[in-house]
Amino acid sequence: MAAAAIASFEHWSNYRDFAKFHVEHAKGYKSHLSKAANAKTGKPLSKATIHSRLIALKAFVLWLAGQAGYKSRISYADADYFNPSANDSRIATARREKKVPTIEQIKLVLSKMPTGSDIEKRDRAIIAFTLLTGARDNAIASFSLKHIDLADRQVFQDARDVRTKNRKTFTTFFFRVGDDVEEIVRDWVEHLKGPLLFGPDDPLFPATKVGLTNRGLFGALGLSRSHWKNATAIRRIFKSAFEAAGLPYANPHSFRDTLAQLGEVQCQTPEAFKAWSQNLGHEQVLTTFTSYGAVATKRQGELLSAIGDSTGVEVPSGPEPDPETIAKVVTFLQNRAT
Repeated sequence: MAAAAIASFEHWSNYRDFAKFHVEHAKGYKSHLSKAANAKTGKPLSKATIHSRLIALKAFVLWLAGQAGYKSRISYADADYFNPSANDSRIATARREKKVPTIEQIKLVLSKMPTGSDIEKRDRAIIAFTLLTGARDNAIASFSLKHIDLADRQVFQDARDVRTKNRKTFTTFFFRVGDDVEEIVRDWVEHLKGPLLFGPDDPLFPATKVGLTNRGLFGALGLSRSHWKNATAIRRIFKSAFEAAGLPYANPHSFRDTLAQLGEVQCQTPEAFKAWSQNLGHEQVLTTFTSYGAVATKRQGELLSAIGDSTGVEVPSGPEPDPETIAKVVTFLQNRAT
C-alpha cells in the first residue's frame, strides 16, 4: 500500500527528485486526489483510499527527512502537509457495522451441504469446526489429527505445527453451539481414522487430490494426505456453501464475531467472559470487546427498547440491596470495563 502511494505521488509529480520536495507539492497532490477517479469503476476515490495514501506518504516523507542527502532539504514538519482534513479522517476511519452470520444461519448452511463424497464431508466439517472452535482459517488449514481431542472436547493450537496468528500456542475448548454441530466434527474425525486410515500426523482437513479424470481432464480425485499451503481453498468452500444456501457470503473470520457476540449474551460473570476470550486466542479481554464484540444495530435497538417504556425509565421495585451486593456489582462492572 505504501509503495503504491509513493508511486502514485511520483507519477503525479512527473517523477520529480524528492530532494526538490516542497510543501506545495503535498498540497497539490491532495487536491489531485480529491478530484481523481478509480481506474476500474470511474467513481471518485473513496475517503478511505485517499486517507491511506496520504498517511503512507506522510510516513515516507517523515522518514526521508532523516536520511543523508535530504536532511537539509526536507524538514520533519513538511510531512504534516500530507495530513487529511479532520472531517475526511473521521469519515475514512469510521467503524461500520460488520455483517456477522447468526448461529441459525450457519446451521442452515450446514443443513444444505451435501455429504455424498469425502470432499463434501470434509467441506461440511470445516464449516462446523470453524463455528465449534472459532479457529482462524490459516490455522484450520494446518491442523493435524493429533491436535484434536474429542474426549476432552478441545483442540491444541500448537504453533510448532499450526499456523496461528503471531505464532501463539493455546488450547481451545469447543464452544457450546449445539450438539448437532459437534456431531458433524466427531463424525468427520471418526471417518478419517476409520475408513480413510488417517494417522496422528495426517491433516485434519486434507487438501483435494487433483489429477487426470476419466475424461482426460484435470479434476478432483478425492482427498490427499497433504495439508493446504494456505487458506484460499477454505474461503472458496465458505463462499460456495453460503451461496448454495441463498445467504450472503460470510468469511471464516466472521465466525469469530459470531462467537464473541454469543459470549456477551451467555457469559454471566467477568471470569466466564475472560475464559471465553482466551478460548478465541485473545490475551486481553478488551480485544474481544472492541474488535469483535460490537452490538449489532438491530440488537442495540431491542436492548434500548427493553430498558424503559414510553412513560419513562422502569425502576425495579423491591428492597434496597445491601452494601455487600452493591460492592460486588461495582467490582463486576469495573472488571467488565477493563
